Amino acid sequence: MLEESREAPQAVARQLAADADTYAALTRLLRETPPKDVLTIGRGSSDHAAHYMAYLVMARLGRLVTSLPMSVVTLYQSQMQCDGLVSLAFSQSGQSPDLVSPTRFLRTGGARTVAIVNQPDSPLGEAAEWVLPLHAGPERSVAATKSYIAQLVAGARIVAGWREDAALNSALQNLPLAMAQALDCDWTRGVDALRHADRLFVIGRGTGLAIAMEAALKFKETCNIQAEAFSGAEVKHGPMALVEEGYPLLVFAPRGPAQAGLIALAAEMRDRGARVLLAAPLGTPGAELPLAQTSHEDLDPIAAVQSFYPMVEALARARGLDPDQPRHLAKVTRTH
Repeated sequence: MLEESREAPQAVARQLAADADTYAALTRLLRETPPKDVLTIGRGSSDHAAHYMAYLVMARLGRLVTSLPMSVVTLYQSQMQCDGLVSLAFSQSGQSPDLVSPTRFLRTGGARTVAIVNQPDSPLGEAAEWVLPLHAGPERSVAATKSYIAQLVAGARIVAGWREDAALNSALQNLPLAMAQALDCDWTRGVDALRHADRLFVIGRGTGLAIAMEAALKFKETCNIQAEAFSGAEVKHGPMALVEEGYPLLVFAPRGPAQAGLIALAAEMRDRGARVLLAAPLGTPGAELPLAQTSHEDLDPIAAVQSFYPMVEALARARGLDPDQPRHLAKVTRTH
């Protein structure tokens, strides 16, 4: 897991150097024939990557995006209307039937289907009309790292092309360097603070919520910590009742419109006695976990998760666990 997480900057560089014509053709089609509806399809880390792209599409392009409950097709046999629909399926292996079947159904019904997948010759790649390879290279670790980051980048590439956003496109080209800098950020305080934790809130908002969701999953699968991800707004409702003296919270506060509220939330939780780990750019009051900055604030969450992965891997080992062999889990999960 550690080795593969540290390979992510090179994987991203490979992806950015490839498939320019395919991205250009797909995003030109999206501009010239705008979709009536946009769906994402994914499970686990891949669904978190889809969530990041969906937020960018809604925030920067003003189009609503729906995450497809796949059982609507696979179990309930819905005959949904596909005209004018674009679906984007995110996967590392491209093997799971509950991604392949809806993609095949939607394509047959007339939707435009896209597979964002590390194995383009997989069943998912064969089912989709458009295939965007991740170029992450073989990923042996059960806990996805570099493939998740590559999915985030692919989503940002689609949005940049769809919007003809020169600033975001330029920032993407600089991203591998920023990710290398993110690997050098010292997050050892996270290991020290969470070594004996058995539960945890992970907080984000906006484009950073997908990173909080991914971090919570990694705490569960590699560290056996019952971690839950919440929006910085949502946590102030029912979940607040659980926060007591010493309760651990990891708050991701990269740059952007959500940052001020997240920093204020971290301070409020500290006042309530919580053990708050604030991940924010250097110089942010109260920040213990430094975040590297990219050339565009929409990409800062990608640098944030790059810093997080080595920390959670080290935390698992500090807790006497092997993050490369999480219990009960396998690399490919075949659900229906």
